[in-house]
Amino acid sequence: MEPFTTLTGLVAPLDRTNVNTDEISPARFLKTIRRTGFAHVLFANWRYLGDDKSPNPDFVLNQPRYQGASILLSDDNFGCGSSREHAPWAIREYGFRCLIAPSFADIFYNNCFNNGMLPITFDPATVHQLFAEVEVQEGYTLSVDLATQSVTKPDGSVLHFEIDAFKRHALLNGLDNVGWSLSHRDDIANYEQQRRLEAPWLFATQTSSPS
Repeated sequence: MEPFTTLTGLVAPLDRTNVNTDEISPARFLKTIRRTGFAHVLFANWRYLGDDKSPNPDFVLNQPRYQGASILLSDDNFGCGSSREHAPWAIREYGFRCLIAPSFADIFYNNCFNNGMLPITFDPATVHQLFAEVEVQEGYTLSVDLATQSVTKPDGSVLHFEIDAFKRHALLNGLDNVGWSLSHRDDIANYEQQRRLEAPWLFATQTSSPS
């Protein structure tokens, strides 16, 4: 998994509350367990005009000023609904590496870290201020630094965010759950070897009884 250290990116504002995973990645597209091929379906119900092909010019991601955005700004309870991993897959493949909202649904929040994305929470007043600034300033960018847990605005002011220490370490080093387990392969091997000495009967090869 690609590590997340710093990011300076254009911000796209999705000013909606309770954005659920079926809107992020609609159920009709869930026909594969591969992680790729979902960029096109991101927000398909809002992004297209009914045929999943014709862009809706009123939807934020179709507006020229937000093309190439890598930071998604949204409102409260983002990622609620079913626990489908296709939702973070679609967001990540589209190009977003960081999401900012007052709150995220728990399962979606954890899935973001396992897919190389950083979800940041700020209080509602701060998020609404960011929405206002993005609206009036075309090309609005934020600089995110995970190591210092900070977000720098275009005017130079700095916002600080909280994050679990383990999640921070894993994302900085590009470790999903499997990667973190494999990073301890030597400890696992040593433990198994010690257990073989302590309880060899647990590892004895079972032989079939004579007929």
